Amino acid sequence: MQPLSGLDASFLYLETPSQVLHICGLLTLDGSTMPGGYRFSVFREKLAERVADIPEFRRKLHNSPLNFLHPVWVEDETFDIDRHLHRVAVPSPGDRETLAELCAHFAGQSLDRGRPLWEMYVIEGLPEDGVAVLLKMHHAMVDGVSGANLIAYLCGLEPDSLLPLPEREENLAPPSHLDLLRSSVSSLARRPVEVAKLLPDLLEMAPRWLGRALKGTGMPVPFTAPRTSFNSTITGLRTVAYTSLELDEVKAVKNAFGVTVNDVVLALCAGALRRYLDTRGELPDEPLVATVPVSVSDRVENEEGSNQVSAFFASLPTQLADPAARVYAIAESNRVAKEHHFSIKPDMLQDWAQFAAPRLFGWAVRAYSALRLAEKHPVVHNLVVSNVPGPPTPLYLLGAKVTGLYPLGPVFHGAGLNITVLSNAGRVDVGLLGARELVPELWSLADALSDELKDLLEAARGLA
Repeated sequence: MQPLSGLDASFLYLETPSQVLHICGLLTLDGSTMPGGYRFSVFREKLAERVADIPEFRRKLHNSPLNFLHPVWVEDETFDIDRHLHRVAVPSPGDRETLAELCAHFAGQSLDRGRPLWEMYVIEGLPEDGVAVLLKMHHAMVDGVSGANLIAYLCGLEPDSLLPLPEREENLAPPSHLDLLRSSVSSLARRPVEVAKLLPDLLEMAPRWLGRALKGTGMPVPFTAPRTSFNSTITGLRTVAYTSLELDEVKAVKNAFGVTVNDVVLALCAGALRRYLDTRGELPDEPLVATVPVSVSDRVENEEGSNQVSAFFASLPTQLADPAARVYAIAESNRVAKEHHFSIKPDMLQDWAQFAAPRLFGWAVRAYSALRLAEKHPVVHNLVVSNVPGPPTPLYLLGAKVTGLYPLGPVFHGAGLNITVLSNAGRVDVGLLGARELVPELWSLADALSDELKDLLEAARGLA
């Protein structure tokens, strides 16, 4: 067996039918590159063979007695690829809008917790015999970086090859109830000592961290974000859109302004959101606040668990009309926010998440949703913006060339919009996912990213 970390398990406890917490990846494929051409039967056969060598795809949850401990991963001894792989056809005319609508439908559906927590939809009927794949993986089993890596394990650098897998020896046999009960008692007995060890660091860090935030010398303070139409209670219905940008153009802006790629990504999002909100007559006078997940896999001491992430709050100066001014403002605020964020131990979130209580978390989220509390307190943050490193060279998914890789992250009560960016073989692929009742149309926001990049390139040329 392999225990879930507290952070991994928290994504299970915080999930409800309206707040589903899986990560999706939409891959558009050129099936003609598959040896012999695309055939679903061949694709299925190759997938089954590959999944047999990747433990993450064959493990399922196993709960402890009375749920005293976090669940553990065990081998699904009845694993059946046909319970996870689905073949569907996109409705006519098969354009980007109908493909996105189909993906939004699947993205809003919960995963079956009695089986390994992933599903794959092979979508046929796209123009010019195109094929797409929507892969759903629960956040309890992957974060953004590990999810991209897991997709890469299904790929190769050539149509007839696959990337090598890391060497792992895992014993995922189901534990006995007696073993789990012993572990539960032992874990509960150790908790007071573990809390006592963590408390001094928290008591030392919290006043300093909060004081800096309140003085305006750190990242934005939660509960200070302006309210927008996508900051409300969500349901399980979703909307999806996607777009792709040239990485060289993003880097040209980065070099001209002397900032980072992440600064440019956030500036693109800020400019696109400004256009989107202004068109709807709801542009606030204050900057938006985005939660930006950050991988800490290279800084943590405790490497247990699938999610090695933290997050910081970023200011998106949508109130500024000048694109160049937005870039400079974001670069400065990000510098301060990252310095502020790095003052927190990278293990702190994971350490304290170990004490997450499933019943308490589940009850709290259901009550929060039922009482629509997201509309009754100041906005914590407006949206989530993620920037995930992807493959630098073209990949072939089981022989089919990947022409687009669009990540789709989850949304939450009070923050019904997620924008996730992934670099992919010289492109920057962007996936947008929203709560349908709050963000019924996302294509104008997706297209605004391209328009904003053009404006930033023009501003960059003016600096030469």
